[in-house]
Amino acid sequence: MVSKKLHWIYLTLIAVIMLIAGCSGAEEAKKTEGLKTGLSKDEISNEAFKDLFPLQYKSFYKTEKMEDTKYAGSINRSKYDHDKEPYLPILFNGYGFATQYTEDRGHAYANVDIRETARITDKSIGSCLTCKSTAVPHMIEEMGDDYWGGNFNKDIWPKAEAMGHSPIGCTDCHDPQTMELRITRPSFTKGMESQGIDISKATKNDMRSYVCAQCHVEYHFAAKNGEVTFPWANGFKPEDMYEYYETTAKENGFEKDWVHNISGTPMLKGQHPDFETHMEGPHGKAGVSCADCHMPYERVDGKKKITSHWWTSPLKTMEQSCGTCHTNREIDELKDRVTEIQDTHMEALHNAEDVSITAHYYVNKMIISGVSDDKIKQAQAAVRKGQWFWDICAAESSAGFHNPQGSMDSLRKSEVASNEAIRIATEELVKKGVNLEELIHEIEKAKQAVYDEKDNFKKKDHAVNSYFPALQPVAAPAAPKK
Repeated sequence: MVSKKLHWIYLTLIAVIMLIAGCSGAEEAKKTEGLKTGLSKDEISNEAFKDLFPLQYKSFYKTEKMEDTKYAGSINRSKYDHDKEPYLPILFNGYGFATQYTEDRGHAYANVDIRETARITDKSIGSCLTCKSTAVPHMIEEMGDDYWGGNFNKDIWPKAEAMGHSPIGCTDCHDPQTMELRITRPSFTKGMESQGIDISKATKNDMRSYVCAQCHVEYHFAAKNGEVTFPWANGFKPEDMYEYYETTAKENGFEKDWVHNISGTPMLKGQHPDFETHMEGPHGKAGVSCADCHMPYERVDGKKKITSHWWTSPLKTMEQSCGTCHTNREIDELKDRVTEIQDTHMEALHNAEDVSITAHYYVNKMIISGVSDDKIKQAQAAVRKGQWFWDICAAESSAGFHNPQGSMDSLRKSEVASNEAIRIATEELVKKGVNLEELIHEIEKAKQAVYDEKDNFKKKDHAVNSYFPALQPVAAPAAPKK
């Protein structure tokens, strides 16, 4: 009886949320219906919209001053807290992310940060700019496939600058002449088509998520031309995407993002899969759009009502982002619930991370101890899988909130796979007479050396040593994903 009652309460809540979302979409449609801006269809400058939509423009540039939440966001790039995620130079060793990783910054910094990051090299390709610049849609239209593989420093960036581009902005999501929501990145369209979804039939509420999903997603660079490609043919879940990488992607020539410098494993690098995680989570299943929470309606100067373009954590706008639907809960109570979910998630994330680190070092010892190639490959396959299910959570932006149950399940799978690699390695190393207590001690020494290094750019160098020799050059690969 109680379960039936809860079931109906849940269905009622979904209906209310869907009604609110639908009303929001209808109100947006009414605002833009018949609107003519007088701008060119080729306009790409954010500044062109400043006088037409001054309130929205001002709220967008609030992303220059993002305040920290507990698990994300900082504009102080010169400050490096080596106590925060200090072991990523181990997990990403041999890849660009081991050289530099920093806190999130607002969208207004997209073009600045892509130029400053050490992950961009003279071998980086055009695909690295895809979600950073408003010039990209026109560059793809003009250059075709030559855009994806074009040299970033020599050709792509100078061309975008010459076009007068802006950082992620108005025309990425809006038609400059009518302000209707639109898709400007073909990778999203192709990704949805791979699931049989025709975005031309999308509702207004769908589009309030789809415009965000052009970039806040998992992807890889296609082997044939470097094109940004979404691994969605099998679905949005981490296991669906992993199966895609193990089958379809390999059949199309893509096997890995890089080879790990410690374990010699062909690795996959997860990218901010916010859309996929949201769609599989409770809010996504209920039809809540990205914009409902991250771009809530707000009153400006207590008068005019606009859609906020301060793309930030809903924890900073809880009255508007959460209180609209959760009218039966106090805001402080809701905030405590979010914090509880995130704290639990981060504890599980770091536990899975530690097992993954250990697995890499065990495989390194297998290789230098002369274990058979067959056993090494078995262990490497488990290492690859374990880190994937960890990274797809670590790279996601909500610290588990978008899909609490799904994220915890992914981290459980990560630990299972990484522990399988350790089990295989342990059996073989015992046969070789390796002292496992000494091995564990050396792993802790390597981790401590990475942690103690205050220069972020040098941390990766301490992940390998005479006991755990590098298995390939430490230099970053030709085109690390952004």
